[in-house]
Amino acid sequence: MFEEYYHTISKSILFDNLDMESLPSMLKCLDPKLKNYNKNDYIFISGDSFTGIGIILEGMAAVLNEKANGDRVVITALRQGDVFGEMIAFSQLTKWPNTIQAFEKCKVLLLPKARIIGECSKVCPWHRSLIENFLKLLSQKALMLNKKVKYLAIKGIRGKVSTYLYEQYEITGSSNIVLNLNRNELADFLSVSRPSMSRELCRMKEEQIIDFRLKSFNILDVKALKSFAE
Repeated sequence: MFEEYYHTISKSILFDNLDMESLPSMLKCLDPKLKNYNKNDYIFISGDSFTGIGIILEGMAAVLNEKANGDRVVITALRQGDVFGEMIAFSQLTKWPNTIQAFEKCKVLLLPKARIIGECSKVCPWHRSLIENFLKLLSQKALMLNKKVKYLAIKGIRGKVSTYLYEQYEITGSSNIVLNLNRNELADFLSVSRPSMSRELCRMKEEQIIDFRLKSFNILDVKALKSFAE
């Protein structure tokens, strides 16, 4: 049932450094469910009972925050191999705080909470490694949330954009950067409107600070970019 997805599953951070040959027995112990969703289907709706976490095997989905007035904000885009629900698994929450919606036709592997964080009755040797990977994932998500709070505190769209691009420049060590986020996702991450961000990017291009096309950015004036970063 899961054979064709072994490669994708093994690439998930939850199964990092675990023996590929033991994956069939691991999945048998975890007792996951394979679910199919069409574009715009709701995988989970805010308020649904939380029973476990999910891994995107095919397609794309998103974690949404739905406001009282009906507006929706994309918190996180989910692509192949991405995990969702991990922040809730070790908490006292019993319901999904956010909505998960398929943005494309999706296949999702759902792992029961009890099989992940509970004690393994079979004392499987890989269960400890799975928990360690789970905690590693939580740490990475916590660091990402801290970074997002940092961007919320920055005043002005140019300051937010410059800080993000300069950080990518420092990480890659190159003035030529290809972002993992598309323009909508970047605007959501920086908590700014897409049109306003696009206008600011165009102004920075006119000032020859940066050049860009789709996800590719070329930093033309590193010194100027750094002066606007916070």
